[in-house]
Amino acid sequence: MSLQTAIMTAMKEAMKAKDQNALTSLRAVKSAILLAQTESGAKEELTEEQELKLLQKLVKQRKDSAKIFAEQGRNDLAEPELAQAAVIAKFLPEQMSEDAIAAIVDDVITATGASSMKDMGKVMGQVNAKVAGKADGSTVAKIVKNKLT
Repeated sequence: MSLQTAIMTAMKEAMKAKDQNALTSLRAVKSAILLAQTESGAKEELTEEQELKLLQKLVKQRKDSAKIFAEQGRNDLAEPELAQAAVIAKFLPEQMSEDAIAAIVDDVITATGASSMKDMGKVMGQVNAKVAGKADGSTVAKIVKNKLT
């Protein structure tokens, strides 16, 4: 089942349950999918990789917004953002643990012979290809930095 079909099914369920938070989140995902499909040069259907990147972007946007709201003492605005991020994250694959990411980073560092921060881009590229959709980019970057310093 494609992401678009899954989103539509979840939207119907949210409408029946009168869950406004889920409905708002799912409408945002649907809108982002439609925008991505209509971009110039885009194909009719998005690939699974494009869908994962889109979902990760939407979750990250909401978490960043919530963080900013919380820093400004606006928990009334931060909580809905976090709730929306949780709804969208349900469509992402299960996230990897930091230990699992660290093991992949170690393998890539060994395979590429990376030894310093100059090699971070090379390591990040290969690690991100292996953990696509299963790990947050900032978490991967933090682990790679720790391993290369």
